[in-house]
Amino acid sequence: MTVQIIARDGEPEYAVLPWADYQALLKAAGRQEPAVTAAPTPAPTAKRAPLEQLQTLREAKGLSPEALARSVGISPHYLAMIESGERQPDAAILRSLAWELGLEGWS
Repeated sequence: MTVQIIARDGEPEYAVLPWADYQALLKAAGRQEPAVTAAPTPAPTAKRAPLEQLQTLREAKGLSPEALARSVGISPHYLAMIESGERQPDAAILRSLAWELGLEGWS
């Protein structure tokens, strides 16, 4: 089983595992498979715009990718995927990024 642990402030906060492993855990626990829900609706364009400039904002603050990722509680690799547009972070990560970068209106 492959599990990714996501920590915030040095404490484990989330465990991410492959879908097949999750299904096997449910089966072993005698639980029924949950219905797969539709993907969340993307954030409005106004809120996504800063992501297109995330690397520029980070560099303007003088933060390394490692420092920003650590302060937000994500891996530097995941931050790189967000900066490149490969991943869309959830609302909690967006708020953390905005807080660390000093963006207004993201509370």
